[in-house]
Amino acid sequence: MTVTVAPAGEVRRVLICEDCPAYAAGLERLLARDPQIDVVAVCSSAEATIARLAQLDPGPHLITMDLQLPGMSGSEAIEQIMSARPVPILVLAGGVQHGSRAALDSLGAGALEVLGKEALDLSDPDSMQARAFRGRVKLLSAVPVLNHPRARLRGAEAPGPPGRGPRAAVIGICASVGGPRALAAVLAEIPATFAIPILVVQHMAPGFTDGFVRWLDGQLPLPVRLAPAGPGGRGIWVAPEGGHLVLDRGRRLVLDTSEDGGLHRPCGDVLLSSIAASAGADGVAVVLTGMGSDGADGLAQVGRVGGLTIAQDEASSAVFGMPKAAAEAGAELVLAPAEIGRRLRALHLAGG
Repeated sequence: MTVTVAPAGEVRRVLICEDCPAYAAGLERLLARDPQIDVVAVCSSAEATIARLAQLDPGPHLITMDLQLPGMSGSEAIEQIMSARPVPILVLAGGVQHGSRAALDSLGAGALEVLGKEALDLSDPDSMQARAFRGRVKLLSAVPVLNHPRARLRGAEAPGPPGRGPRAAVIGICASVGGPRALAAVLAEIPATFAIPILVVQHMAPGFTDGFVRWLDGQLPLPVRLAPAGPGGRGIWVAPEGGHLVLDRGRRLVLDTSEDGGLHRPCGDVLLSSIAASAGADGVAVVLTGMGSDGADGLAQVGRVGGLTIAQDEASSAVFGMPKAAAEAGAELVLAPAEIGRRLRALHLAGG
């Protein structure tokens, strides 16, 4: 089920879930500064938020969600909402500079984005930071989101494309909004003995990547680490903040901190294009859920040199922007996350 979103320019309805009255009042005041944002309800618990959602007609275009709530946790509420009545959810969490487990669990449950409360100064609703936050709220409120019970991310076994040998030297995956959950579903299918290096670009808010790596490592059979500059090797390597992850001609991992390489740092196109140049037909490119088109150009380059290319399907994507662009750029397969994982699991290390 796809949620209907307001046309551009229409007032965005926002529901605030926050148990601290002072913070809720400050957030409401900050949002109300924009005539295109209407705070339709303020709830102090997850249970009250779920009940209010059932009463509101029309419903909100976006929910801001605290995580430390009395009773049901914010992450539990997000999973219930996204399973029953999906709405774009922006988490405002405390302590995210430490990569809190609860914040990362909320992304796994279906939240679009997590921002740290400490990064938002509610005392000045006219600041540049406040204006940028309101712009982000309006952007996220227009994202079509899907009904996502966890089982929905799984699917039937995907047959391999005809005529392709089951080998690869390296796999590159890029994701953005909704990516942590999709990545976990893809990589859960990969056994601990898997020998092909997996390189990951996940767009994240500043301060989250270290915690994301620890969170993902706790979900999967394969070890998950921040990418080093060097040979890498077996396991899952996640691009760090502030630089691009590149596979050089010697198939070593390189961290590029130059200013080039697209809107994102790290950038999926940069990673996948380097895989095309380094691994050729033994490269694999996967583009998962997210806004925009990052990864599509790099995936097309992998496809042109004979590598395997895969995009996430629309039915399982939180946001069918990046995978749609990848599909339109010529992705060979369009699959649900578990199907992608099983397709990757069938590959063997080239030359191994």
